[in-house]
Amino acid sequence: MLTKRIIPCLDVRDGKVVKGVQFQDLQELASPIDLAKRYNAAGADELVFYDITASAEGRALFSDILQDVAREIFIPLTVGGGINTLADFERVLNSGADKVSINSGALKDPSLIERAAKKYGSQCVVLSVDIKKAAGTWHVFAQGGRIDTGKDALAWIREGQERGAGEIVANSMDTDGVRAGFDLPLLRSITETTELPVIASGGAGNAQDFVKLFQSVPKIDAGLAASIFHHEEVSIKELKEQLKAAGIPVRTVK
Repeated sequence: MLTKRIIPCLDVRDGKVVKGVQFQDLQELASPIDLAKRYNAAGADELVFYDITASAEGRALFSDILQDVAREIFIPLTVGGGINTLADFERVLNSGADKVSINSGALKDPSLIERAAKKYGSQCVVLSVDIKKAAGTWHVFAQGGRIDTGKDALAWIREGQERGAGEIVANSMDTDGVRAGFDLPLLRSITETTELPVIASGGAGNAQDFVKLFQSVPKIDAGLAASIFHHEEVSIKELKEQLKAAGIPVRTVK
């Protein structure tokens, strides 16, 4: 059985890592470089870096900060924010990213998924989907959760797979920052919809939430979290020890 991945997420605004609740009331926390170094040393399996206002502000992602982060880590780095063209892919990959996360850019031009997959390989293309319950169904939101596209989330994920995406990040806006656990019904539906690796994001409040995630939705490949790691409420080493004790395969932290 493949090991489950634990992935800290750096939501970056104006050069600082921020965190809010349900995509609102963002508070500055720390330097992305300092946190990246900490997670690299702590045994994280990967790191995600989002420039969370790039799309809404209609600008390119901050390459200088990204380059500084990439120089400090030796684990896979996924980067997103303001990715709208193949030139954006090129710039981010040249800045040190291993994978590129697309969200609003793919919603505006779905062909970007297949064009990027053809040029860089599907393993490089991560479709990040911000999802919220609306009118009894799961809708896709764009521009950092600001705009309800009206798109059905499960249908969009299927389309992303068909167009060549290699991985899905499912961001539950309903559980984001609430710390009451991952959105298990949503995640279960997604894993039944796609054959792609799925990263669960939104809702982790303690180590047991990760145990419950992997036990309840065995097809989930990874759990992503931010504030509980940033505030050092849960250490990655201790989390992996609890997962291992529960019979969930993880990469050992030395």
